[in-house]
This record gives sequence, C-alpha cells and structure tokens, in this order.
Amino acid sequence: MKLLCDENIDRLIVFTLRQAGFDVAWIPEFARSVVDAVVLEIAATESRLLVTADHDFGDHVFRQRAISAGVVLVRLAGMSDVEKAKRVLHAIHTHGDEMLGNFSVIAANKLRIRASD
Repeated sequence: MKLLCDENIDRLIVFTLRQAGFDVAWIPEFARSVVDAVVLEIAATESRLLVTADHDFGDHVFRQRAISAGVVLVRLAGMSDVEKAKRVLHAIHTHGDEMLGNFSVIAANKLRIRASD
C-alpha cells in the first residue's frame, strides 16, 4: 500500500510504516510547507492514502469535495511517539484496504472509517 504522510506526522510513525513494508512518501522530504490542496493532489495523483494530523482535511474532503485516495486523520495527542506509531501501524495494517477512498480517524480508543462521497 502507498501512503503519503503529511509534515505534521511524527518521524517515528513514518519510519515504523516504512519498516513494516509500506511505500511511504513524506512531505518534509520533498515538498516542505506545501498547502493542503497540493498535498491532497499529490496523494490523489500517486494513489496514496494520506496520513495527517491536520483536521482541516475533513473540510477539504467533505465540504469542498476534493478528490482523495483516502485520508487518515491521526488524533492521538498526549501519547508517546512510540505508542502513536504502534497504533497507526496497527490501524493501517488491519484496515488499510477499507481506508482507501474514505475518511478515517484513528483516535485513542477507536477507529472510524467514513465514506468520503
């Protein structure tokens, strides 16, 4: 599975996903400080599931009807980087196929997957 991690995703999450065998592009490595619309465009063009901590992507997907290959919103504030990485890896490894084309939220005690159209 191909992923695009936004610049607000912890380095450890990116490295953990890569180590698990995911094809992960990370915004800070090639397009620092790019606007959200461009991030979504990159993800859609490359058929990558976008992993972000920026809740504004919900507005882009649902209100503005932006084209998306799927968005995963990570809402794990207050957890250690190690715990965040474990939870994100588990969610994507277990439910990645369901997340494609949808809007998903990884929270401390639950995972929600909602159709984005």
